[in-house]
Amino acid sequence: MDIHHTRFVSSHTKLSQCPKADRPEYAFIGRSNVGKSTLINMICNNKSLAKTSSQPGKTQTINYFDVDETWYLVDLPGYGYARIAKRTRGHWKEMIEEYMTKRPNLQCAFLLIDSCIPPQQKDIDFANWMGEHKIPFVLVFTKNDKKKSYKNSSFYEDFKKSFLAYWSEMPTNFVTSSKLKEGRQEILDLIGQINLQYFEYETLNPDE
Repeated sequence: MDIHHTRFVSSHTKLSQCPKADRPEYAFIGRSNVGKSTLINMICNNKSLAKTSSQPGKTQTINYFDVDETWYLVDLPGYGYARIAKRTRGHWKEMIEEYMTKRPNLQCAFLLIDSCIPPQQKDIDFANWMGEHKIPFVLVFTKNDKKKSYKNSSFYEDFKKSFLAYWSEMPTNFVTSSKLKEGRQEILDLIGQINLQYFEYETLNPDE
């Protein structure tokens, strides 16, 4: 699958405000400063689509992007940023959990993991939470082109060891570099496969 046109649609703080659930959507989430906006722009081949910032905690709403008028890419606030007020972090947590557990057309969550740093318990905890709530997800390891990632060349095996302390096997995962566009086509192909299944089901079950 490839992408031809993308555009920002809207931002929301409540599930009830989100666009009509009439197409498949894919949520991108990770700790603050994991490179989420940069990855989204790389996947969509649009450097100005999602706003990037050197300041963690920039994304504070549920942000919708239309892709080829076929599916939504959803940019969710990051987690684990200590400098944000506790009350605000609590609001973000409620907003994310409501969206992810109640949005009927959410097909898959992409959990971003920073390959430049050792495994973080907050990432494992979030994966565990999605598992407990039966939310389909894949892992996306970011920043594979950074110098720090080479120094942490065992990041995948280290994360796998931490992850498998809770899980019986690793989920589908991708190693990405926004600079080199590494992992882009693999992620798009997965989304394309899920979209195909979604629309086939909708065609066979139009009244549901």
